[in-house]
Amino acid sequence: MEKTELTFNDLPRVVARLLDEVSGMKLMLAEMRDADKPRKADTHQPMSVEEASAYLRIPLGTFYMKLANGTIPATKPGKRYVLYKDELDKWLEANRKNPVPLTADEENEAIMSTHRRKPGRKDW
Repeated sequence: MEKTELTFNDLPRVVARLLDEVSGMKLMLAEMRDADKPRKADTHQPMSVEEASAYLRIPLGTFYMKLANGTIPATKPGKRYVLYKDELDKWLEANRKNPVPLTADEENEAIMSTHRRKPGRKDW
């Protein structure tokens, strides 16, 4: 059994032991936290033009036309295009027309703000 009475000379040894125990507990907690988190899938995967066309559900001819225009992000290290899935996802998000659907009131307000009316005789 350990001594229950500590002296000033025992203090450095006890503090070192406590630091070791605390660091061990931190490591255990970090391992438990990492074990609970689901791993993210690696989406930076190279794709061929056919795979990317099927992924985006765009006809192959249209896809090649957009590649030639530079609309779709791709690299061409040699004769063939190389596309990455995460870049395609970012491109899709950036080109959305309405990122968040509007409520009925917001949609009505947007329509009314663009609709010009003739002023009535009271406003003249």
